[in-house]
Amino acid sequence: MASTSSNVENLHPQIIKQVVRELTSLSSDPPEGIKVFTNEEDITDIQATIEGPAGTPYEGGIFRVKLVLGKDFPAVPPKGFFLTKIFHPNVASNGEICVNTLKKDWKPDLGVKHILLTVKCLLIVPNPESALNEEAGKLLLEKYDDYSKRAQWWTDIHAKHNRASKMESIEKSETVEATQGIKRANDKVLDKKKKDKKRALKRL
Repeated sequence: MASTSSNVENLHPQIIKQVVRELTSLSSDPPEGIKVFTNEEDITDIQATIEGPAGTPYEGGIFRVKLVLGKDFPAVPPKGFFLTKIFHPNVASNGEICVNTLKKDWKPDLGVKHILLTVKCLLIVPNPESALNEEAGKLLLEKYDDYSKRAQWWTDIHAKHNRASKMESIEKSETVEATQGIKRANDKVLDKKKKDKKRALKRL
């Protein structure tokens, strides 16, 4: 899923290099249950899949998530979204994720890995106090069994459909997408440097 507008041109080349380094590391050594791959058109549009943690209503599901780095990153946290439909107190109907790490607890030195691990933890321990899905938050607090059944039902419908083929497709495309995305990001950094150099020469 390509982003309609890229923030690459708005980010400092050093920030882009930092993001590329972390994505390269995550692609070669991903956290357990998490697979990261880049958008080949836009390095600031980061996507990943998170396996539903065992012992939760999301167990057995594969959830696709997306992080969008804005032009003020890392001073301002990225926006996080679930692309796979999920019944969860902290996920809005449009997929937006509400977690303190992406809001008041954000620090510029927190990386993509920390964010993805936090989202995975959110599947284990939801926070009904900051619910974006009020129905899910209320069920979690008052009727956990009903909440669990609903969440599991959504997982079965949206996150388990053709699970094997999904995993196979992701595995095949992951290396290609990561390599192409990182190469394009590096090319854009070099292109930006060339443009900056030309502008500097024109001023002389």
